[in-house]
Amino acid sequence: MKYSALLLFSLLLSTFCFSQNGFTSLLDGKTLNGWKRIVGSGNYTVENGMIAGTTVAGSPNTFLATEKEYGDFILEFDAKVDDTASNSGVQIRSHYNANEINGSNKGRVYGYQVEEDASSRAWSGGIYEEARRGWLYPVTLNPSAKNLFKTGDWNHYTIECIGNTIKTWINNKPVAYLIDDAAAKGFIALQVHAVSNASMAGKKMYWKNIKIKTTGLTPTAFPKEVFIVNTIPNNLSKDEAGDGWKLLFDGKTSNGWRGAFKKGFPDHGWKIDNGMITVLKSHGEQGKNGGDIVTLNEYSAFDFTFQFKLTPGANSGVKYFVTLDEKSDSSAIGLEYQVLDDKLHPDAKLGRNGNRTLSSLYDMIPANKSGRYFNEPGKWNWGRIIVYPNNHVEHWLNGIKVLEYERGSKAFKDLVAISKYKIWENFGEAKQGHILLQDHGDEVSYRSIKIRELQ
Repeated sequence: MKYSALLLFSLLLSTFCFSQNGFTSLLDGKTLNGWKRIVGSGNYTVENGMIAGTTVAGSPNTFLATEKEYGDFILEFDAKVDDTASNSGVQIRSHYNANEINGSNKGRVYGYQVEEDASSRAWSGGIYEEARRGWLYPVTLNPSAKNLFKTGDWNHYTIECIGNTIKTWINNKPVAYLIDDAAAKGFIALQVHAVSNASMAGKKMYWKNIKIKTTGLTPTAFPKEVFIVNTIPNNLSKDEAGDGWKLLFDGKTSNGWRGAFKKGFPDHGWKIDNGMITVLKSHGEQGKNGGDIVTLNEYSAFDFTFQFKLTPGANSGVKYFVTLDEKSDSSAIGLEYQVLDDKLHPDAKLGRNGNRTLSSLYDMIPANKSGRYFNEPGKWNWGRIIVYPNNHVEHWLNGIKVLEYERGSKAFKDLVAISKYKIWENFGEAKQGHILLQDHGDEVSYRSIKIRELQ
């Protein structure tokens, strides 16, 4: 009888230790029970109650994955990376394809990864999609979070996955907010990153206090100033709407748009189908088919985002502060976010210093971008144009800021003076204007067109 009471007490104590506040521990502190290594040859051991991962030269990314899969959950853990050149992360809702080839290796893990970035880039807490789309939420979108991760010290992570929403915190401060529907469930895994330099072999990263809660989940509010990445086409979430965002394209109709020099929407040259608004190919003749289209409303200070998909060699553009007062025999005039296939369209080699390439302020300021963060024609990219009330303007590509300038400044006027726009007085300085999608005679599709007016 005494033995049974003691056993019952031990079981209750165990339940308290491993299921406190609804959380269940995923680590017993002594073994790797419940976990399995996948793909690479990186080492995982249990040291002083924590998991230590060690890099190995010549190995691809290595993952220590849970044997169970999880759908909706709140995951908490502490992570430490000692070396500023090291990189790691934690996979969530992830999967393994034994037949997928990764370089010279067979088998690959894919899915969401929450970053542990000890480098000066400082994207810890951002969301990356391993082996698929790449960066979904770079921490450039939330600059206040860039210094939360402390190299060489323990950092507390919280990851909330509820429905199609993923949110992350580091040391109890908000980092990333992603709405995406690529995976509803999958395993959790700790990553030992591949190293290309043999001198980086033997570097360690650590995890402890790994625990998960899967029932009684309540979404945690994020500050309104944190940008929300919503990859679901033409979707406006409750939080986005609450932050003032509006859809400018509903995915089904031309509501809110008309031809730039027409009373209504063009009756040819544009197609709305499958959630996309597409300018059709017409042998590269600028504005000679359906012509440009513009928003019915005009805007002054705003945050504007859009997804676009190029066809090979295509040219288009998104213009803003379009007044339609300027006389032009082709496209309407305005400040232009260039939408272009840099590799195949000849316009990329014209202008000065690349100022006619993708995401540039056309014919004025070149975009400072890396090909690593651009998806080739046939895949979706997303652009962003921010015009602040003080006339500071930014162009972004896939979550990375690629240029900025001060509209109406002396430097701006000097650029206008040596551009094709010099013939128009006070070009680009209107108080407000339409937003325009350009017909340049090539097939380009747009979707998820959203705007938030700024005060």
